[in-house]
Amino acid sequence: MTVIDLAGKTTFADYMIVASGRNTRHIGAMAMKLAEKLKQAGVRGVEMEGMAQCDWVLVDAGDVIVHLFKPEVRTFYNIEKMWGLELPTPSGTARLSA
Repeated sequence: MTVIDLAGKTTFADYMIVASGRNTRHIGAMAMKLAEKLKQAGVRGVEMEGMAQCDWVLVDAGDVIVHLFKPEVRTFYNIEKMWGLELPTPSGTARLSA
């Protein structure tokens, strides 16, 4: 998981979190659990995109944007690079995909 501090860099969010799941079912479950926890915490207006395919799900919680990827999709898009960060090492994602 990577947390990107966007404060002062953009107006759409203060933080972006990028994480990987093992497969589409895992990513869908992570997204649903995250939305449930955000609702319990009182966060309103949580939006999700990508639940139909679940290879990349975006959870928009207002000031925090969460991207949940299959490992190969995360590598392909490499959105961390857009913000000047490196993609995590394979050893960090290998644990998640096993």
